[in-house]
Amino acid sequence: MNSTASDSSGAAPGRDRQASEGIRLQKVLASAGIGSRRHNEELIDAGRVSVDGEVVREQGRRVDPERAVIEVDGERIVTRAGLTYLALNKPRGILSAMSDDRGRPTIADLLTEFGSGLFHVGRLDGESEGLLLVMNDGELAHRLTHPSFGVAKTYYVEISGPVRKDLPRRLRAGIKLEDGPVSVDSARIIDMAASRVMMELVLHEGRKHVVRRMMESVGHPVHRLVRVSFGPVTLGTLRAGRARHLTRHEIGALHKAAGL
Repeated sequence: MNSTASDSSGAAPGRDRQASEGIRLQKVLASAGIGSRRHNEELIDAGRVSVDGEVVREQGRRVDPERAVIEVDGERIVTRAGLTYLALNKPRGILSAMSDDRGRPTIADLLTEFGSGLFHVGRLDGESEGLLLVMNDGELAHRLTHPSFGVAKTYYVEISGPVRKDLPRRLRAGIKLEDGPVSVDSARIIDMAASRVMMELVLHEGRKHVVRRMMESVGHPVHRLVRVSFGPVTLGTLRAGRARHLTRHEIGALHKAAGL
């Protein structure tokens, strides 16, 4: 008999295994912090939960939380055990590294309370500040830094003034660097005081020192550079040198931005 044929009850063996293995969906959702089991049963009844792209309406459906792609209202819910997602406000003078053979301070010194096995997503150079994502989810980290996904990042850049009114337009039009052209998604002047100008730049480029090199090429070397957002995650009021866990919504939004 063909091993894929249905048994006498009419159910496929694969579905039988799914019914006997795994954890009940409402319990998985509760463990992920979505709500009480009763609340999650109501979500399932309302057709707001999907597993591997299929809307689930049956109560008691069993899933493997390590493998299943579970969404609530279209937002990915991370159910794999042991995953950590952090936002860190990197201070100036700290290396974006987990160790340094020269004994210089690194972000690992700021993350001791969060355990081992973490790594940073992309980097900020030693003199730059602001938002750095830290996690132990290799697949998500790879996609967030891969140029094909073009996840936007926002920077506040302090330069010397005065500046020409057409500087934002020049940056949007594109600047030629030694390793190829670069352009910003948006650029605007947000503050001017005496001889200092603060600009907001949004770009999806990830090349080394790209913001600093771009601004130097237009005659305005950077005095201070702060990253204030990475995709849907913002720095907010997080204090320098401190880290926080990302919210469920931030994690779901990062997965969406990365095509997961």
